[in-house]
Amino acid sequence: MKLKYFYTALAFTFLVTVLIGFSPASKTSPVTGETLAKQYCSSCHLFTAPDLLDKKTWKENVLPNMGWRLGIRGVNDSPYAAMEPDEAAIVENLHVYPTTPIISASDWKKIVDYYVTKAPTTVIAPTSAPIIKNNNRQFFSRPVFIDNKQAPKTSMVKYNEQTGTLYVSDATNELYALDANMHLQETWNTPSAVVDLLFEKNKEPKALCIGSIAPSEKKEGLLISLDSTAQNASFGGLARPVNIEKADINQDGKEDLIICQFGNHTGKISWLDAGDPRKENILVYRPGARKAEIVDLNKDGKLDVVVMMAQAYEGIYYLENLGAGKFKETPLVKFPPVYGVSYFEMIDFNKDGFLDIVMSNGDNWDISRVKKRFHGVRILLNDKSNHFKESYFFPMYGASKAVARDFDGDGDLDIAAISFYDELAKPEQGFIYLENTGNMQFTASSTPDAANGKWLTMEVADIDKDGDADIVLGSFIYTFTEMTQLLLKGIEHFPQLLVLTNNKNSINNK
Repeated sequence: MKLKYFYTALAFTFLVTVLIGFSPASKTSPVTGETLAKQYCSSCHLFTAPDLLDKKTWKENVLPNMGWRLGIRGVNDSPYAAMEPDEAAIVENLHVYPTTPIISASDWKKIVDYYVTKAPTTVIAPTSAPIIKNNNRQFFSRPVFIDNKQAPKTSMVKYNEQTGTLYVSDATNELYALDANMHLQETWNTPSAVVDLLFEKNKEPKALCIGSIAPSEKKEGLLISLDSTAQNASFGGLARPVNIEKADINQDGKEDLIICQFGNHTGKISWLDAGDPRKENILVYRPGARKAEIVDLNKDGKLDVVVMMAQAYEGIYYLENLGAGKFKETPLVKFPPVYGVSYFEMIDFNKDGFLDIVMSNGDNWDISRVKKRFHGVRILLNDKSNHFKESYFFPMYGASKAVARDFDGDGDLDIAAISFYDELAKPEQGFIYLENTGNMQFTASSTPDAANGKWLTMEVADIDKDGDADIVLGSFIYTFTEMTQLLLKGIEHFPQLLVLTNNKNSINNK
């Protein structure tokens, strides 16, 4: 579906909803604010209950933004005010924000009153605060400073198993290659921040450049090839790409490229036949494509795509490969937009032969930057029919990534998780290690050195080649205010990386 038609259809849905609200029956049975909220919210995303946010956030941030999308604007109130002129022109052409109201003033007031009345005065805290030990013994920690940067802006950490090279990208458009001892080997200047790398045997890596870290509709992302003398652009025009994978999707013996373009109001996930940008096959044409896993989920011999969508209809979606280039989309799990899904992986957590989901949600860089009790780490177990049910939840404000591995070597899967939240009372809890003690029970611990950063990205690999999984955390301090908050907590050093070397063998030998 062409995107302009998508927004036209969306506007039509709103219009039908309005007509329903003004039906003759509504004269005898007035439509409530809750009913109207569910009708209008469901046109753009999963319904968001009032108690998920506080009154002030609803009234001052979320509802005005929702109003823009329904054509409700005050005097000198414009959704384009903070945009550059060329950006505003792109968004305006998409008809994201109607120029005239598509809801009556009385119905809009009902929606506003519903949220402001029903929402709690302050955000609701988690039902129980987990016990987190601050003496993790599983890992030795080591801060790493690169290129004498005052404030880290690490947008990617990725390890190449073949060469033993750790690649670190900084949002100042620099890409670094480090050896196993964390010594700098090579530096590249890139067109924009690198957010993913594609490793190919006996070839230089391909780097996926996002174009713009900040939300944008400009299609400035590109894929480049690295070599010792130059950067050769493979192709560009990508809408804030964030993830690239390779697999033989159509089973023709050639590897295809799967690219997640997050975008902002627009975006998509598509696969390029044999990596040729002229042979693009769009899988999902919606914003927020965050990460893809290429797996044979239904075990029919064809590779399927499971993708996390982190905008609008947030959730994890199963794109079943039907063959002949056709895919069927089925939601595996959906969330209201305030949940801020951020990362996931498919892994057989309970070892029953079926892939489960380990995920994090905690993206708080939106219009509701408050603590959310539903942010954290989740395990969703597969019922062996590809239906997924939440079986474990660990509350963690601003959770940005969670990875399951057998870190302690006892035969079950543990979890390493990080947070990108800047108002943690205990900043060392920006990293949490969840040791699996059996029966979906975990012991949580952190390390004092984790207080020295805001952890946006994380890589897990056997960096020191001793047979166990190490962890590398990447810090991204976005503003001077964030650094000031850390300074006020007594933090004086801001490394780009925190290397957590697995201490498994030392622990087991005691």
